[in-house]
Parts: sequence; C-alpha cells; structure tokens
Amino acid sequence: MKASVFCCLLFFSTLLSGQSKEIPVVNQIILDDYETGILHKVWLALGEDGFNQPIKIPVIIAKGNDNGKVLGLTAAIHGNELNGIRIVQQVMNSLNVSELIGTVIAIPGLNPLAIASNQREFLDLQDLNRLFPGKENGNRSQQMAFQIAEKVIPLFDYHVDLHTASFGRVNSLYGRGNMEDEVLANMLRALEPDIIVSNKGKASFGEASGLTMRAFAIGKGVKSITVEFGDPQVYQEEMINRGIVGIGNLLKWLQFIPGAIDLAEPQNVCSKSYWLFTKKGGYLEVFVELKEKVVKGQSIGVLRDSFGQIVEEYVAPEDGIVIGKSTNPVNISGGRIIHLGILE
Repeated sequence: MKASVFCCLLFFSTLLSGQSKEIPVVNQIILDDYETGILHKVWLALGEDGFNQPIKIPVIIAKGNDNGKVLGLTAAIHGNELNGIRIVQQVMNSLNVSELIGTVIAIPGLNPLAIASNQREFLDLQDLNRLFPGKENGNRSQQMAFQIAEKVIPLFDYHVDLHTASFGRVNSLYGRGNMEDEVLANMLRALEPDIIVSNKGKASFGEASGLTMRAFAIGKGVKSITVEFGDPQVYQEEMINRGIVGIGNLLKWLQFIPGAIDLAEPQNVCSKSYWLFTKKGGYLEVFVELKEKVVKGQSIGVLRDSFGQIVEEYVAPEDGIVIGKSTNPVNISGGRIIHLGILE
C-alpha cells in the first residue's frame, strides 16, 4: 500500500514538473537566440543583491515574424506603479504571436526591489528615472540605471514607458512626448490619453541629476513616450482596460498586428506643465478635480494650520488644465498642490 501511494505521488510529481518549465535567468538578451512564433519568458539579471544573487527583472519576449522592428513596453521603474504591470501582463498574454510582425519585449516590473518593498524609489531611496545613463562604477541606484541603459534600452526601436502618480497624489491618464515628432505624436494619439504634455523628456522640477529613461532612449534613437496611468499602489480597472486598448491600437498603427485605426486628434495638448507648491506647512485642501480646466485667478485650494485657520490660499496662476493633484492633506513647506498643464 505504501509503495503504491509513493508511486502515485512520484507520478504526479513528474507530471507537474513536466508542465512547469523553469524560467531561465540570463545576463543578456540576444533576440536571435529566441524562436519565432513563441512567447518566451526569462529573468534578466541586473546586478546582485546582498546574498550575491542576481537582481532579476521579468522579461516577456513575443517573437513574431521577424522584420527587425522591436516595440518595448516597460512598467514600474518606480516600485508603486502597479497599473502598468497589469496592463503589460494582459497585453502580452493576449497576443497572437503567430500573427505578430516584429518583436514585442515587455518588462512588467523594472524596479523589483522597490516593488517588493512597497516603495517608489530604489533600495537607497533614489529615483531611478532621474539617473540615466547611470554609472558603471557608481552607487547602487546609478549602477541599476546603468544596467537598464546597457541591457534593456538598446533592444528597442519603439518604446512606451508606463507610469502612475506617486504616493499622496493622483493622475489623469496623460502622455508625455514630443508632439513635433510625427512618429511620437502618432504613438501618443494611438494610446488616447486624456491629456498630452508635449516635451522632449528631460527630468524637471529641479530634481534631476541625470536624464529620464525616455530622454536617454530618445538620445539613442529610440522612439520613446511616457504614459501615466492613474494612481499609485493600486489596480484601477478603468486605467488597465484603457491601457490594454491603447497598446492594442499602437500595435496596429505600428503594423505589428493586423488591423487599422483612425488616429483622432487629441483634445487637450499642453505646451508645458508644472507643479504648484505650498510655501508653508499645514493641512491642504484642493478644490479642483482631475482634467478640470481652470482660469487664471480661480481658487484651487487652501492650507490650514493645526487650529483650522487658513494660512495660505491658492489660485491658478494662468489658464490651464489639472493633470494631477495632491490627495494627502498633510504637507510641510514645499508640498505639491496641483500639476497644471498649459494648453496650446
């Protein structure tokens, strides 16, 4: 009896191990090594952790009929940007690779240590998206940015970088890219964001010690855009569904999959955008909503002290549209109020 039970267990163990193929760990992705018509999954090593083990990112490679074109999809260079992860997973799992023309490379989780720690920044609390091209012999986050710059970005011809707002803030679905570049403009149109901010991708707000990943990619000849899909550390069904549809449209427009789309003219294109900040500390109340158009002088919020008295009142400095806003009432001086887009 015992022997019979052991044989059954051995049989099912063998059966399960045959169904569950171990995902390989690689130090570099060489596309010629992957078979056409198949969805491949690998772990790409980017440096090592404290146990001398590789820091791994998940990579999904849809290798279609090869025409040399590669679209890259990256999500969560900030560890709290989870909507993008789910968008990428669902897009890749729904692809019919046998009909795909070209290759799609997706990374649903570019900052694994931050994702696992439920934080935005890398392990040393630096923003990876302000450090490109990184440094081969730099500090921890600089080396991580360098690894991405060397091992990921050179794979792409086209690139969509998926983001969300940070903690304590919310975002509309908005895109960033150079609308003077016809390809980039049409990539943004295909994704149908509520708002587009036309810029060339350099980090702003005085925080940068380097380039954003998008600016670095553009400098390397990659057609790269950024799209912000809502709020941090959550799955938002509407944002995820719109992202899936948008990337499907983009795949059609780039002729990676069959089908045609009509590119609608975007309703809200901004020539620039910037954040408004508090000068004092206290409890912030923001009056305006996402995507609301405001006029110069319109009241947008107040800041109260610990006793409930108003210490600052805020108005729109010029006409614009609300791209993002603070949701955290508690602020020290220099707290963010709203992200204002200036419409063309």
